[in-house]
Amino acid sequence: MALTLAITGATGVVYGVELLKALHSLGQPPYLVVSQAAERTLALETSYQLADLQKLALMSFAVDDLSAKLASGSFPVQGMVVAPCSIKSLSAIAASFSHNLIVRAADCCLKEKRKLVLMVRETPLHEGHLRLMAQAASLGAIIMPPMPAFYHKPQTLEDIVKQTVGRVLEQFGIIHGLYQPWQGAE
Repeated sequence: MALTLAITGATGVVYGVELLKALHSLGQPPYLVVSQAAERTLALETSYQLADLQKLALMSFAVDDLSAKLASGSFPVQGMVVAPCSIKSLSAIAASFSHNLIVRAADCCLKEKRKLVLMVRETPLHEGHLRLMAQAASLGAIIMPPMPAFYHKPQTLEDIVKQTVGRVLEQFGIIHGLYQPWQGAE
């Protein structure tokens, strides 16, 4: 079973792009859903176009296609990652407000007890954001903001992004080699 990858309009679209590239290179291309705001962010933050991403996916779905197979819990997927996850998407997921395919597919993962990883991308956070994250976590979502680690001694921004992407893949038991995991102090 493939993962579902949703990319929303928050800054940090590189996390979704690098996750897509990693899954593709591992021979596990995901189902892909990209919001309209994410298309705009993609253009602002990268040199990629939506068509570039769609080529790396197993299948791509329009964000407003609520008749897509991802909109049903009976369609088997390994789980779902929203990378990055905007506060708007977090809010809709936490409230089960399935107004688009991203939120409906996330809701299906939650109701079917499949893993749902939300890479919430916002800072600073106010109490409302924290409540939304707690609400989503209480429904079963894994809240995993992209927070850099430095124990692997990153040399580039790409090293930092790949470490975070690797940690997401580990949530699904996917072996990757994107960074050197902590081995303990010498």
